[in-house]
Amino acid sequence: MRRPTISDLAKASGVSVATIDRVLNGRHRVREETARRVFEAAQEIGYHAIGLLRQRVFEDLPQYRLGFVLQKPVQSFYQTFAKEIVVAAQAVTTARINAQVDFVAASTPTAIVEKLKAMAARSQAIALVAPDYPAVTAAIEELKERGIPVFSLLSDFSTGVRQGYIGVDNRKVGRTAAWVIARSARRPGKVACFVGSHRFHGHELREIGFRSYFRENAPEFEVLDTLINLDTPEITHEATLDLLQKHPDLIGFYVCGGGMEGAISAIREERLSGKLIVVVNELTPDSKAALADDVVAMAIGTPLPALCKELMSLMIKSVESDETAVPGQSFLPFEIFVSENI
Repeated sequence: MRRPTISDLAKASGVSVATIDRVLNGRHRVREETARRVFEAAQEIGYHAIGLLRQRVFEDLPQYRLGFVLQKPVQSFYQTFAKEIVVAAQAVTTARINAQVDFVAASTPTAIVEKLKAMAARSQAIALVAPDYPAVTAAIEELKERGIPVFSLLSDFSTGVRQGYIGVDNRKVGRTAAWVIARSARRPGKVACFVGSHRFHGHELREIGFRSYFRENAPEFEVLDTLINLDTPEITHEATLDLLQKHPDLIGFYVCGGGMEGAISAIREERLSGKLIVVVNELTPDSKAALADDVVAMAIGTPLPALCKELMSLMIKSVESDETAVPGQSFLPFEIFVSENI
């Protein structure tokens, strides 16, 4: 594919090549509106000097260092999340955002606190995906006192200390998973759910929503004891095989957190595609393939582009404001994926 030229950029932005040259080299002032139009056109066509253009267009704007700490770097969901954070940071037009994304390989309090403190040394605000531990809350409280706000992502923690929560309404997600299973089942039967850890409030809320729906609206179903899978495919695989062996009359189940790949592989191994109603989280290559071949009935997704855009706005406000905002929650509508709309 041919790389876009300066002439292509001029055409896309509706200005002359000379104007593009002035924006790139900064020798003569160009109207802010024109410069931004050139920058936006460069983003659209994939112009190679986008970094230089961003520097020229936003050189007079305030610069903010924002830190993002995610989980499990090898998971495709978190890889996509990291990319969307960078895209959202580059799309901000009111400031120059230096987005630093890092990962916590282990969800232990020590590992999270260490990563949090390292990120705080080079960030003005931090957004974090983490389970809720007293040690994490203490570290966030310390950062708050130093004027570094921390936001919880996907799963809430440190309520009253963290600056705010951005994600979906996890209780509604759990109820939606239960609704799908109850409405799709040909007859009442046994259902189950997996959580990564009850330290993840998001997982716990999804489990609560899942159970409450059946209790209130479909009591003829039997909800089995919750299974802990530590968000790992290997544990989920073995636990799914064990679940199927112990309960051959199982109707379906919901994987509240990560590790769905193990459940998918176990169902394929047992050749049970289309015979169980399985709900998982996020549209990834694995869940998309499972939806396509009837291993999974539904995937409930986080709207990452919208979340990252909202996140940038809230983090910038927290840095610019002298007063600490009252901690709150920003719920985004979750996405529903089935075989017919992937």
